[in-house]
Amino acid sequence: MQFYLDGYRPGDPFVEQPHPSVADRPDRLPETADVVIVGSGPAGLVLAAQLAAFPELRTVVVDRRDGPLAVGQADGVACRTIEMFEAFGLADQVIREGYQVNEVTFWRPDPAEPSSIVRTGRIEDVEEGLSEMPHMIVNQARMLAYLRDHMRRSAARAEPYYGLHAENVTVDADRDAEFPVSVTLRHLRESEPTGETSRIRAKYVVGCDGSRSATRAAIGRELHGDATDHSWGVLDVLAVTDFPDIRLKSAISSEHGSLLLIPREGGHLVRLYIELDNARDAEMLREGTVTPDKLAAVANRILHPYTIDVRHVGWWAVYEIGQRLCSRFDDLDETSDETASPRVFIAGDACHTHSAKAGQGMNVSMADAWNLGWKLGAVLRGISRPELLRTYSAERQAVAQRLIDFDREFTTRFSARDDDTDPAEFQRYFREQGRFTAGVAVRYEPSMITAPPQHQDLATGLEIGMRFHSAPVIRLADAKRVHLGHAARADGAWRLYLFADPLHPADPASRLRALCEILGSPGSPLARFGPEGAEPDAIIDVLAVLQQEHRGVSVADLPPVLLPRKGPFGLVDYEKAFCPDPGADVFDVRGLDRARGAAVLVRPDQYVAHVLPLDASDELAGFLSGVLCEQPSRRTATNPAPA
Repeated sequence: MQFYLDGYRPGDPFVEQPHPSVADRPDRLPETADVVIVGSGPAGLVLAAQLAAFPELRTVVVDRRDGPLAVGQADGVACRTIEMFEAFGLADQVIREGYQVNEVTFWRPDPAEPSSIVRTGRIEDVEEGLSEMPHMIVNQARMLAYLRDHMRRSAARAEPYYGLHAENVTVDADRDAEFPVSVTLRHLRESEPTGETSRIRAKYVVGCDGSRSATRAAIGRELHGDATDHSWGVLDVLAVTDFPDIRLKSAISSEHGSLLLIPREGGHLVRLYIELDNARDAEMLREGTVTPDKLAAVANRILHPYTIDVRHVGWWAVYEIGQRLCSRFDDLDETSDETASPRVFIAGDACHTHSAKAGQGMNVSMADAWNLGWKLGAVLRGISRPELLRTYSAERQAVAQRLIDFDREFTTRFSARDDDTDPAEFQRYFREQGRFTAGVAVRYEPSMITAPPQHQDLATGLEIGMRFHSAPVIRLADAKRVHLGHAARADGAWRLYLFADPLHPADPASRLRALCEILGSPGSPLARFGPEGAEPDAIIDVLAVLQQEHRGVSVADLPPVLLPRKGPFGLVDYEKAFCPDPGADVFDVRGLDRARGAAVLVRPDQYVAHVLPLDASDELAGFLSGVLCEQPSRRTATNPAPA
């Protein structure tokens, strides 16, 4: 991470200087806001953290609770979510504190003694090379704490407002008014109404308020789907057991039910997802007399001949499996004019619910929020046209539908105890679905921000519509081994990765150099779409990967656009050029065309938007002009282009 751009100052460099507008903001709830976020769960706080990158915007987060969540429900953090947290600068905290899931074991009835279980398989949890990030287990409350800390350190100095229940959301008939959305907030203290209400007007409202979302109801959306007749108990426990795989993720199916065992952070805590039998456990389900002791007894029944002695319960719950989904994730309808802009959105459990066993709820909710967050930031800052916001529902509703379909099959297979079922079948299914559960299987369809795969052959391992799959490289300026994808921050910028042709970057015939000269010209996309006074990489960040070994080229050989001047002192950014890592050459591992090179355009949420030849600058500009707004020149006297 870079800092001191505006001058050296002592103290923690990861705490940004507050934006000037912060001093003028009252502590009380404001009357107007650019964005009101209802709910401070995973979706709400990822959205707030992304919008905190744009401190000139006024973002208000409200939550009906009295304070931050103390004990969370979700705990599985997929590889893709860790990649996302890296963009916020938070991945190291998650990895340091959490339990890393490395392998999964499978247990089935012992053929010789069916009332007992035996281990039938053991596989890697994450496919080799799927991501540079691991699958982690961290309590949801801790994930939210990381995000709140990030918001406090940001220039926005953002904090949620607690004890406020959004009981009504209305949109004016004039949707183009400055603040067309009105939110009525009922004040609560210890979950009880105080009799006081407030109203805040906003440009946009996002309901991240859970499966009983008042925001969803206000825009006339409903969750459609079915509940099954299967109930599951969840226990977070400290326990003593003779079960040998207590520190491995284990999928257990016995004659007495199914159990998913998830080790937790700290070396001792473990989570048990316990299937409750409709016959044997009917009484306590019907009468609502489930207790942690009764759930532990069911767990012991399933684990036979092993036992688990629960010494302490950290958290527990009972839930019924159901898969439900909204048809749209915004307030537009199918008859809306194509130029109409949505004003109210829903995300996370407010628009899709499913079981917890596949570990997707928190992860998909956070991905919803990141998808929406950069788009809201771009539209509100005048970087992109309002129709960009229509892509949120189109993209994320399709992802949620795939999640619902997966969850329905996964839960059915998990609970299956057919004597004729091959014990290896579920293991094969688990392995095959690993890309989905890791969060890296999402593919967005062509749209205004995702191009057709016309030039996909130039970069076969960086598929358009899928997340930018990082790879190790060596940074040219300081010879540091880094991951290429980690150059991207959650700052709302597009990334243009230029994978060079074989010629030396100083060679006048180099395709890379020719494109960089165009990008550095006054009429280039960098100048056309960059607001006046903005840093040269604020909207489109240009990075290059050369084919030469890092000791065979110098920063002096780079074209000026790869050495941008930034900040009030016109300092040079030396972190835009990279070379292959001999141990895993990015050109080989990502299928890049060495002869022609490639330009890979990546969205602010790290999904590949386009793959182009290095000599297709007009095509690149044409695509960007369909997304970004023309801006006044951003060149200023205090921030000149490098000579």
